[in-house]
Amino acid sequence: MNYRHVFHAGNFADVVKHVALISVLLHLRRKDKPFSVIDTHAGSGLYEIAGPEAARSRESEAGIARVRDLDARMDLPDGLRIYLELVNEEGPGRYPGSPRLVARLLRPQDRLIALEKHPEEADALANALAGFPQARVIKGDSYARLTALLPPRERRGLVLIDPPYEAEDEFVQAALLLASAHRRFSTGIYLLWFPIKSAAAAAALSGELRTQGIAPAVRIDINVDDDNDGERQRLSSAGLIVVNPPYTFAAEIQNAAGFLAPRLGSSPESPATISVTPI
Repeated sequence: MNYRHVFHAGNFADVVKHVALISVLLHLRRKDKPFSVIDTHAGSGLYEIAGPEAARSRESEAGIARVRDLDARMDLPDGLRIYLELVNEEGPGRYPGSPRLVARLLRPQDRLIALEKHPEEADALANALAGFPQARVIKGDSYARLTALLPPRERRGLVLIDPPYEAEDEFVQAALLLASAHRRFSTGIYLLWFPIKSAAAAAALSGELRTQGIAPAVRIDINVDDDNDGERQRLSSAGLIVVNPPYTFAAEIQNAAGFLAPRLGSSPESPATISVTPI
């Protein structure tokens, strides 16, 4: 495995993805009925962003380090406020991955299934989730295992699809995975994250989902460097497609973007752009 999320944990893409994830979870928690969450590429769950691996990339310095001190007295949207609370409670040298953030927001009646195929990462994930009885770790390939887990017995919940995009065909495989899952659990909420190193590849991903008839859906794009267009060698843009978004979700993310964009840009004079558009 070449990809290790510890090198990228807490970067600008994580910040926006995790604010969106928590915003969806807060919507699910508004009803007493239980829900389930499936994280298809869960990683190790908790990252030492002050450690030697993260220090090599320094990506968190342009992500969580820039926003963790947003003034608590500000009228922050709930998703952003709770995200910052959860991250800061881990301590300044640590960053929680998606499964740990989810686990900390589960109620007794809710469940998390975290899939991770790489044994070392799965073992670390089990340790990160050891204190959460509603969380279950499965060592396995989500491309082979996900559809068998759907629909969940709760009949409500979300699926986070967040592959490493190492393989040349992983954009296609991710879209097909979402489509096959959606056929089994059409009322679920899906979050599909993707890097944007090629605008054409990202557009093709959105187009494939439209072709598959997956709707309604919105796409969140974040770009932190307007000068880095076209075929990108360094990740400066990422996207998140949200299928069956909650009613007020798009407005909430745009509200959060107003706080995040000025801090995540390449310079104070060049804020990030964060857009939310239907697909």
